[in-house]
Amino acid sequence: MVREQYTTATEGTQVERPENQAVYKIGIYGWRKRCLYLFVLLLLILLLVNLALTIWILRVMWFSPAGMGHLQVKQEGLRLEGDSEFLFPLYAKEIRSRVDSPLLLQSPQNVTLSARTVEGEVTGRLTAGPQMVEIQSQHFHINSRDGRPLFTVDEREAVVGADKLRVTGPEGALFEHSVETPLVRPDPFQDLRLESPTRSLSMDAPNGVRVRAPAGSGAALSQMDIVLHSSAGPLVLDAETVCLPRVAQGTRGPGSSQGLYEVCACADGRLYLAAAAAGTTCHENSGVCL
Repeated sequence: MVREQYTTATEGTQVERPENQAVYKIGIYGWRKRCLYLFVLLLLILLLVNLALTIWILRVMWFSPAGMGHLQVKQEGLRLEGDSEFLFPLYAKEIRSRVDSPLLLQSPQNVTLSARTVEGEVTGRLTAGPQMVEIQSQHFHINSRDGRPLFTVDEREAVVGADKLRVTGPEGALFEHSVETPLVRPDPFQDLRLESPTRSLSMDAPNGVRVRAPAGSGAALSQMDIVLHSSAGPLVLDAETVCLPRVAQGTRGPGSSQGLYEVCACADGRLYLAAAAAGTTCHENSGVCL
């Protein structure tokens, strides 16, 4: 670029211009200009590569306005399709599956579900491990679809609310304390046994105890005494034949030629047989009670 010099003069005056005029060049020339163009070209290439990588990442990760890949962000929460792996703890208010598929929680070690307070204290915990399933809670409930309790456990008792409780083990069920139930019966064509190997067996009911075997016989075996007690009302043995094979027998009295006997009771409740006669002979044979 050439800087021009202007000189003002009056009319009729001749102005002589200098022979050597100074010329100044402004700009980048030579190797500097080529380096600048090369740097701009490299920046343009890097910009195109970054744009291509960004588009490729968006395409591979399935980014969309609704979410990323199988993860969709909705108004009611997050929806995740397919199998997912979490390397760190997952905190959520509610986890549920789709209507047409189950919810599967799988781990090579164990699966732990915990409920905590605001201070971080654990109030309930469910741990499913390779050896056992452990539940830590004050109360444990299993309810039916209509909300009816089926099984309830707390620190004091365990309650089974189902209509039937079936024990299918070969040795039956073992209870260390009392059992309260309105009915105990076995499966069809199976025997029912109530057994106490080392202690006593007691059956109490406010209205009565009924032992019924419609398709077989019933037996009560004890190493010591068998006590049948009714606080208010009679004790009824309703059967076609009642056999007492080992009842003590008294002396035969007159009029007992037909071999008939009557059953007598001692003051302590023991039974004995006395020969039947026109009148009772229990008093005559009461020596058995001594």
